[in-house]
Amino acid sequence: MHNLKINSDRLWNSLMEMAKIGATEKGGVCRLALTDLDRESRDLFVQWCEAAGCTVSFDAMGNIFARRPGRNNDQAPVMAGSHLDSQPTGGKFDGAFGVLAGLEVIRALNDAEFETEAPVEVVAWTNEEGSRFPPAMVGSGAFAQIFDLEEAHGKADIDGKTIGEELARIGYLGEGCGGRDIGAYFEAHIEQGPVLEAEEKTIGVVTGGQAQRWYEIVLTGRESHAGPTPMAVRRDALVGAAEIVQAVNRIGHEFQPSACATVGMMQVSPNSRNVIPGEVFMTVDFRHPDDDRLKEMNDALVVAAEATAAKHTLSLNFEQIWSFAATPFEASCVAAVREGAEQAGFSHLDIVSGAGHDAIYMASVAPSGMIFVPCEDGISHNEIENATPDDIAAGCQVLLNAMLEKAGGQ
Repeated sequence: MHNLKINSDRLWNSLMEMAKIGATEKGGVCRLALTDLDRESRDLFVQWCEAAGCTVSFDAMGNIFARRPGRNNDQAPVMAGSHLDSQPTGGKFDGAFGVLAGLEVIRALNDAEFETEAPVEVVAWTNEEGSRFPPAMVGSGAFAQIFDLEEAHGKADIDGKTIGEELARIGYLGEGCGGRDIGAYFEAHIEQGPVLEAEEKTIGVVTGGQAQRWYEIVLTGRESHAGPTPMAVRRDALVGAAEIVQAVNRIGHEFQPSACATVGMMQVSPNSRNVIPGEVFMTVDFRHPDDDRLKEMNDALVVAAEATAAKHTLSLNFEQIWSFAATPFEASCVAAVREGAEQAGFSHLDIVSGAGHDAIYMASVAPSGMIFVPCEDGISHNEIENATPDDIAAGCQVLLNAMLEKAGGQ
């Protein structure tokens, strides 16, 4: 057993410094993937990693890897990471905590002049949020070969700009992606939910992630003048969309416990106050820890969407654009997190992740685990997202303990 400690002040100061990039008025951040602000955050991360003596590289997806050598560099590295991109109204901890906690582990090892047996790496994944380039987790998904590289490069934002083009523009288009051994992968993250805070536990030992499906729906009716067009002959795409929103919410309530159902994005065309909407684009996000129950939610949505389109004489384009099954994390990594919390003297609770994380895809190619810490009122994907310095430090200390359990050394 080691007695290494992370430097909590250094970790917190790094988080606050990173949060200045894309800072918003309400205390959050807006760093959409592959924008100039994302490039600034990447540059700062690279600068810090090189100052910590790491060898830094990035791959064809712009995923950034900072490597600290071990005693035996033929061994597969033990890796920690997360992401630096944010939601449009994101918080300063989502993603960035996991990246900078990994960096703090390396800095703490340097302080102690501690040599691990296996090399240690910290990674910043590209486009985890999926808010600019849907779907989410594309960088780690390409690394895990869930997404073909050409397919991933072709993902486009609302303006038609693609991931590949924007990677080249900001200078983070490297070569190769994935296909190498990882000894273990850990990701520290705020919970993004209220459980740890309500249970008064410091550490969430994440046992796995729930299943998830994303949909894109287009309803097409007929644009017409809002004054002369009688109600009985209208083909109002927005009325149909409103009914689907209600159906999504109903499905979420019907499949409790644990189901989540959200319409998060809608675009109305022509979006004029005196024109009956002729087309609506909308997104649906379904989640459930049970794959079979999620399939039932899917089936209910299909029925509701088709019935709504028929009722209002609308054409329907219904597409599931992304999905992943419920993902258990590897038992020894889960145990390393639990033991790391106990070693540090922190209260802990086993928990299932309600959100998607890069660790979900990494679990398909490497033994993986996650560490959650509480966030205030469970609020995330919001500028007011908050976590305490003590809880952030606790999560990083558990990350250090878990990584050393896997990397070895003395």
